[in-house]
Amino acid sequence: MKTAQEFRSGHVMDISGQPWVVLRAEFNKSGRNASVMKMKLKNLLTGSIQESVFKADDKFDAIQLERRQVTYSYYADPLHVFMDEEYNPVEVEAENLGDTLNFITEGMTDVCEATFYDGKAISIELPTTIVRNVAYTEPAARGDTSGKVMKIAKLDNGYEVSVAAFIEIGEAIEIDSRTGEFKGRAKS
Repeated sequence: MKTAQEFRSGHVMDISGQPWVVLRAEFNKSGRNASVMKMKLKNLLTGSIQESVFKADDKFDAIQLERRQVTYSYYADPLHVFMDEEYNPVEVEAENLGDTLNFITEGMTDVCEATFYDGKAISIELPTTIVRNVAYTEPAARGDTSGKVMKIAKLDNGYEVSVAAFIEIGEAIEIDSRTGEFKGRAKS
């Protein structure tokens, strides 16, 4: 058990049997009142975010989450199946993938990180930079070279991303998996 004032950003705490990650923690001590901790929390199971105020000496259980490296294997409706290093299947529901789902494709070889709570995979994190192929994009407008000109490109899995005007169909591009932004052409 830890007191509320011992929790920092990134720590995971158990509140009413649910795992909550601390996004922001701020200690406040006013003149006549007790010390309090203002926290912004995210539920790891539902993804909901809330702001709460706790007394500085309130006690909570700290949770240590297990993390393992996995690779994507296949889609078995409604689950996405990943394999860990010992070839054990790790099943993750689509709603637990969030924005990661936009970049999952058949045959991808990216090594991801799975987070487990109570023996169940609750999230998958992709590498920061991923490489995907452009399935379709409009040709660049001739003569349009002023500033940073962007256009929409559709990836192999159907997800659309803004890319530079010089990108063509079939090219491999680098994407920041955290923001979904185009970074540049993939280095061969």
